[in-house]
Amino acid sequence: MEYKTMASGNDKRNFALREGTDDETSVFSGRTPRQAALKAARRLEPADGERNAQRQELRLREKGTQKVHIYEGWAWQEDAPSDKPDWMPGTITEANVSKQGIEHLQEI
Repeated sequence: MEYKTMASGNDKRNFALREGTDDETSVFSGRTPRQAALKAARRLEPADGERNAQRQELRLREKGTQKVHIYEGWAWQEDAPSDKPDWMPGTITEANVSKQGIEHLQEI
């Protein structure tokens, strides 16, 4: 019987954030598309609380493929936990995403 070991840092995949039609402005890495989408969502303009957060479409193309993962993402400011380390600021940016689907680009 073969057991799968905990994933190492080598199996991260790269996802390019697509803005507009073909502009890929940033690259986020993660083991899953959701992990990369969460990193991208934290770069959105944070709202004052999760209820007030504006949802925005995030389109991430997996590098080396024609697959685009589509997420709805939002970010908000929150007070840091009381047991935070000294270097951490008093407010932090939190984010969440919701998968909307996958699109396959046409090869040119």
